[in-house]
Amino acid sequence: MLRWILGGREAQGSLEKSSVLCIGEEQPKNWFTELQVLKGHFDIVRFLVQIDDFRCASAGDDGLVLVWNVETGERLQELRGHSQQITAMTTFTCDDGDTTHTSLLTASSDRSLSLWDPDTGNRVQTISDLQSSVKCLLVLERLCVFVSGGGELCVWNKDFQLQCHRPNHSDTGITALIELPKNCIAAAMDKEIVIYRLTVSTDSSISVAEVRCLSDHQDRIRALINVNDGLFASGSHAGELILWDAIEWNIMAYEHILWEESQACTQAEIRLSAPKPSEMAIQHLTTNGRHILAAVGSGLYVFSVLTKTVVAYRKAAHDSNVLHTMLLSDSELMSCSEDGSVRMWEIQDLPLSAEPASSGFFGMWTFGRANKPSAAPLKKVVDVPNIRMLELTGDLIGHSGAVQMFVSFRENGLVTCSTDHLLILWKNGERQSQLRSLALFQKLEENEGL
Repeated sequence: MLRWILGGREAQGSLEKSSVLCIGEEQPKNWFTELQVLKGHFDIVRFLVQIDDFRCASAGDDGLVLVWNVETGERLQELRGHSQQITAMTTFTCDDGDTTHTSLLTASSDRSLSLWDPDTGNRVQTISDLQSSVKCLLVLERLCVFVSGGGELCVWNKDFQLQCHRPNHSDTGITALIELPKNCIAAAMDKEIVIYRLTVSTDSSISVAEVRCLSDHQDRIRALINVNDGLFASGSHAGELILWDAIEWNIMAYEHILWEESQACTQAEIRLSAPKPSEMAIQHLTTNGRHILAAVGSGLYVFSVLTKTVVAYRKAAHDSNVLHTMLLSDSELMSCSEDGSVRMWEIQDLPLSAEPASSGFFGMWTFGRANKPSAAPLKKVVDVPNIRMLELTGDLIGHSGAVQMFVSFRENGLVTCSTDHLLILWKNGERQSQLRSLALFQKLEENEGL
């Protein structure tokens, strides 16, 4: 149905194969049967941000920020100003009481921050000559401020005035930020999560203080997300997933995902080293408040927040590392990978009987800080009841390079970005055909049938 229209992939090596992954041309549950290629970038496109129901912004290594209409695929604005690659991008919506307007906030390797009006394409505010590059951005809409993280943590108001800042003690700097209750924020720095508290004084000035340092990860933290009002989660390069209390900052569940070597591999050679980091690194976490979807190496894992157990998993969901994921519902999800594919999955009530599992594995064996395993034995998933499988229901083939991320506009489509410098707008072909027919009938009526 959809082949490599924009370029080919390199031949696959001796990777794990499964008949379910060879979905073929007929994909009845895949409604993305129509695509539109969006051109404008001339380097890797790494970021996509939804502005409203019909617009998104893209940015990447060329320093450009492009605003698109997802209904038509039209490029609406081209925001130029950064001289080096974009390192972070988010929306900044500030409610002044009378009006609410959504702006775009960008950071770049050129050590600058910029605020853009996506309606006009104008740069409203900018700050240059920062002490270090900004790696992540967090908007605190309730306080109408935003936080930048990198070599230091800085708090800025809507007019780009620095309210306060704190240097960090990590060589890697701050790589992720999330908002926590009670005016707190969590910052990922190497192997640690530092909790900061913001205090607003009577004269509206803001100060920030470090109140806790969580040092429970054994390797670099790769993902940090809010789960709900009372929980957040973090994932590390070594496959550690920790579920945290967002108020007391205690560990609610701890899991260390490790691959089980097959018996054939064990007999063929003696393994003296740990699994390759790429095989177990948590690249991305996403949640809908009830489940957490983790991208671990080339695999996918769905974890129930309520029961603290795995719901479904697939060790080899893609041919290469999974870079981005999304939960469409409690039973449907999507993922994209370095292999250039975007895949749709459905959780089905069928037992997994052959795939190897992990040690610990999202609360199946042990969870909680008190039971944190130091060297847990490997176990098979077949020993645990109620494990369901992920069935591949759609394979979107269009990019010739690694797909960095995607944004869903529900019935209006899906936007993907890639190292091939392109964006692809995926549409529901049946819905688009109906819309075109409706537009044609309306035009005929306007012209009295002529």
